[in-house]
Amino acid sequence: MKILFVYNADTGLFNTLADMGHKIFSPDTYQCDLCQLTHGYFTERSEWREFIEQLALECRFLHRDEFHQEFPEQSAALPAIFIQEDNQLRVCIDSEKLHQCNNLDKLISALKENCLQPDRD
Repeated sequence: MKILFVYNADTGLFNTLADMGHKIFSPDTYQCDLCQLTHGYFTERSEWREFIEQLALECRFLHRDEFHQEFPEQSAALPAIFIQEDNQLRVCIDSEKLHQCNNLDKLISALKENCLQPDRD
């Protein structure tokens, strides 16, 4: 089982530079709440890195274009966080819930509650 974090941004130098500029000059219209929460303007937030490193599950981080190439049948709105078991994906935090997390502590709490708890049947 893995946690799959999917950003609503594409790979590539131009896209990275455009995203940085967008976050700096127009943060209210930036389209990736996951990136907004987990990264500063230039680097990953240290609190986020520390949280990820202490998780017992493997974590994967994909950009939108990488995700659609690997999972072309998946149509969930991005950004989103998935649980991946074998080749099956289950959304554990959708884009709306990510948008409601207005700080890193709320994202971490949502992850613990929605992605790291055993399934309750």
